[in-house]
Amino acid sequence: MQYEGEGVSLKAVKHLVKEDKLVKDLNYSICLNEDCDVVYYSDDIIFKKEDVKVPVWFKRDANPKYICYCSRVTEEDIKRAIEDGANTLKDVIIKTGAMKNCNCEINNPKGKCCSNDIKK
Repeated sequence: MQYEGEGVSLKAVKHLVKEDKLVKDLNYSICLNEDCDVVYYSDDIIFKKEDVKVPVWFKRDANPKYICYCSRVTEEDIKRAIEDGANTLKDVIIKTGAMKNCNCEINNPKGKCCSNDIKK
């Protein structure tokens, strides 16, 4: 099966996949399809939503829908900040506290900073 994805660091996969699952030292990607149960995949292995320690915010049924995992800021928090007048990324950060406790490399399922997702 073909997944819609992008590369993700092994460090993120090892940190976010549940301890009872074997994470081999492989190149992984993260599936960005909101309807797909697969989160991480390589040529040899897949990890599904139930194999991951956190809800993956861009998957349809994620609850809560964290955009900023490090500061526990949800999609709803960001929407409220915009409704309350936030017009820029800086405004959203001020109103929500997003990006204050950054350790995105291991906390965010994508293994990278959430700023681009906040902007979207």
